[in-house]
Amino acid sequence: MSYLIVFVCSFFATYLIKNYAIKNALVAEVNERSSHTVATPHGGGIAIAITWFGALFSLHVSDKIDEKLFYALLLGSILSVVSYLDDLFELSPKIRLFTQSGVALGALFFLGGLVKIDFGIFELTNPFLLNIFAFFLIVWFINLYNFLDGIDGYAGSEAIFLAIAGFLLFGGEHFLFLALAVLGFLVWNWQKAKIFMGDVGSTLLGFNIAVFTLYYANKASENLWIWILLFGVFWFDATLTLFRRFKNKEKLSQAHRKHAYQRLTQSGWSHQKVVLFSVLVNFILFASLYFISNVFLAFGISLIFLYSVVRFVDTKKGFQ
Repeated sequence: MSYLIVFVCSFFATYLIKNYAIKNALVAEVNERSSHTVATPHGGGIAIAITWFGALFSLHVSDKIDEKLFYALLLGSILSVVSYLDDLFELSPKIRLFTQSGVALGALFFLGGLVKIDFGIFELTNPFLLNIFAFFLIVWFINLYNFLDGIDGYAGSEAIFLAIAGFLLFGGEHFLFLALAVLGFLVWNWQKAKIFMGDVGSTLLGFNIAVFTLYYANKASENLWIWILLFGVFWFDATLTLFRRFKNKEKLSQAHRKHAYQRLTQSGWSHQKVVLFSVLVNFILFASLYFISNVFLAFGISLIFLYSVVRFVDTKKGFQ
């Protein structure tokens, strides 16, 4: 499957899904967690999923992707189907968690688990502890990506950045196919969004990033820190916000608008400005890997940088 075909399929599939959603009133209504002001069609992530899995199969048939990686990523199709049903019918949290846990265990099976974590001064090699960590990493990445899909172009641009960064650092056509599958959707999702990706898209992208993280970590242990660093804009915001809400004794299951990107929009920044700001932060994170040879030093500096970014956001709109 050519790169142009992937982009064109995603672009037109998103267009068709948008029209179908409008015709059948499948729209995301405005609620207390929303950063949009009008009801907007959702489910655009189906276009990403269709083109992405089509591209994956073409890579598999032409023997251009490792079977371990192929089958682990393929499990995302189960997650996409259940997530789309959740978009339509609001499934029970237990069903969502059961599905996420199932695909996480399946991915670990195909990837052979997580082999090792190198902390620089010591290594963790206990299979039980490693796979407990890997399991929760997958489930957390799935959910945090969903949490941070809240403004026009944000989740899509993050996926494209990670795919391009993955290609530059590790090679592999699967990264380019993923970037183009998301780009075809992003054309319709850019401010002002004509359609949202919905859970069907955000959970799939979070799952993909988790699988890439573990797959490449098994090839070289420092790759774990590279992927976590590259994904820093999302996981740092989601994790720190969760900690702050816990510290404030808030009900963690309650909807909120306290993530950094949400507070920037509340301060008056447009969705587009927030997305471009996140792109700049991502570029700096990537540059730290490029110019600092020691991945642990780059990771430490990046954590300080990400914290300074959050503190900057606090000056625009405080965390209450």
